[in-house]
Amino acid sequence: MADWAPIAKEYDPLKAGSIDGTDEEPHDRAIWRAMLARYVPNKGVTGDPHLTLFVARLNLQTTEEKLKEVFSRYGDIRKIRLVRDLVTGFSKGYAFIEYKEERALLKAHRDANRLVIDQHEIFVDFELERTLKGWIPRRLGGGFGGKKESGQLRFGGRDRPFRKPINLPNMKNDFYGEGSSEKRNWSREGTRDWRTRDRDHERSRDKRWSERERSWAWGDSERERDSKEERSRGRERKDRDR
Repeated sequence: MADWAPIAKEYDPLKAGSIDGTDEEPHDRAIWRAMLARYVPNKGVTGDPHLTLFVARLNLQTTEEKLKEVFSRYGDIRKIRLVRDLVTGFSKGYAFIEYKEERALLKAHRDANRLVIDQHEIFVDFELERTLKGWIPRRLGGGFGGKKESGQLRFGGRDRPFRKPINLPNMKNDFYGEGSSEKRNWSREGTRDWRTRDRDHERSRDKRWSERERSWAWGDSERERDSKEERSRGRERKDRDR
């Protein structure tokens, strides 16, 4: 816990698939694929990775000119690379922006995240492919992206940092007689108390039932007597009428 951090210092697919980085078994196939992948960063990518910003969740209609207009307010830009599909040439919704100074990079990282460009709220982070050890891209089951409905949530990044693990105290298994003799005696006395309590409850319940039965029987006898008196009165009235 002393070296715990919400942001991953080294990429581990198993930890990235866990909300607090403590999982020991992968819970989906994407994590298995990332653990088995042997990924080497693209050597064709040029530029300084420590001055490069990763921009995602872009509108597919957003162009390099629009990105330059927005991000040049934080500092001088050296290069913008909007990633496009090799076949169609359409934007894939993310880009890399390299600044000339670290100060401009840090300012853009702080202020440009969740900025709205072309009706889309963007996501901004540092480039991780060449700076984070062990990085596996999302297409191979890694990354820090994914959606809840797809079952591929990843943690340890800026968007979803790790949650701090809960330190639970060590529970001793002495509740069922594995502890000291005093605790065992206490548990036996407790069971005796419960038994006597149940016994008293049953007795009181039987007593209440017997009282109710008596009251019902007494009520029946009174009703029978009243009905007999009413019948006798009816006979007397008939005799008078005759």
